[in-house]
Amino acid sequence: MKSDATMKPHDRMAAYLADDMDAVSALIRERMASKHAPRIPEVTAHLVEAGGKRLRPMLTLAAARMCGYDGPYHVHLAATVEFIHTATLLHDDVVDESAQRRGRPTANLLWDNQSSVLVGDYLFARSFQLMTEPGSMPVMRILSNAAATIAEGEVLQLTAAQNLATDEAVYLQVVRGKTAALFSAATEVGGVIADAPEGQVKALYDYGDALGIAFQIVDDLLDYQGDTGATGKNVGDDFRERKLTLPVIKAVAKADAEERAFWVRTLEKGKQEDGDLDHALMLLNKHDTLTATQRDACDWAEKAKAALAPLPDHELKDMLTDLADYVVSRIS
Repeated sequence: MKSDATMKPHDRMAAYLADDMDAVSALIRERMASKHAPRIPEVTAHLVEAGGKRLRPMLTLAAARMCGYDGPYHVHLAATVEFIHTATLLHDDVVDESAQRRGRPTANLLWDNQSSVLVGDYLFARSFQLMTEPGSMPVMRILSNAAATIAEGEVLQLTAAQNLATDEAVYLQVVRGKTAALFSAATEVGGVIADAPEGQVKALYDYGDALGIAFQIVDDLLDYQGDTGATGKNVGDDFRERKLTLPVIKAVAKADAEERAFWVRTLEKGKQEDGDLDHALMLLNKHDTLTATQRDACDWAEKAKAALAPLPDHELKDMLTDLADYVVSRIS
């Protein structure tokens, strides 16, 4: 058993919240069951039990406990958050035509696109059932708004991803939609269910928002400089899928005419050839955009840590602070 000093922050948090996390897992298994459509638990289990960190539901539990909540409904909200996240992953893999997630074949590859889309729809429906059970209108408003924002962010990404006119402001809007919205909702509802003061609820929202943005920027950066064994993704997948992420947006902004023509051919028109990924990496390094992107991620992690100031002193507050540092340590 590792000591607390050597454990990663999310592992320390999982250990601290072990009973709550067990309750969330049990509720997820119960609610993903289907008597009439056995494919639903088959597809869901493939993704839910694939060894993910369950970071988002853990944030809900941590926020609720840190604010003194001792009721049962933080478990329902954490399971809601995980169902929303899992549904979006199933849909994303179909949209992106992905073949691998977390180092395993995707559900759409093992079954088919129809199963992934329909099971994702089922999980969204289950999430809405779960979020009603605490009987809190503010909770339902936060989580239903997050679900709508996520869908909106994904659609925005479709139109922005291969458009060289996409700038950093649009990128941030996409990231806030497709990633940060669920992080901020996860932390915010933990404070709301605990009936925390308005200032603390706002602090939890701000923490989740900044952490989610840092998380996505790091993920986009790792696509160009990550270890496939650690990330479960091949280096350059975003380039091959013609996704205009922050390192490339920064490079396009500095591109001369010849470089811009390269980005137009490979990303806007999708005419990629052998050696194009290496050339793209050369341009990112030429303009130092990987380093600039890393600085942006670190800035958002610092904003996340600063947001925690109004919250009461607590072991979980220290873990959330360390979590923000850990997110960006993956690219240092």
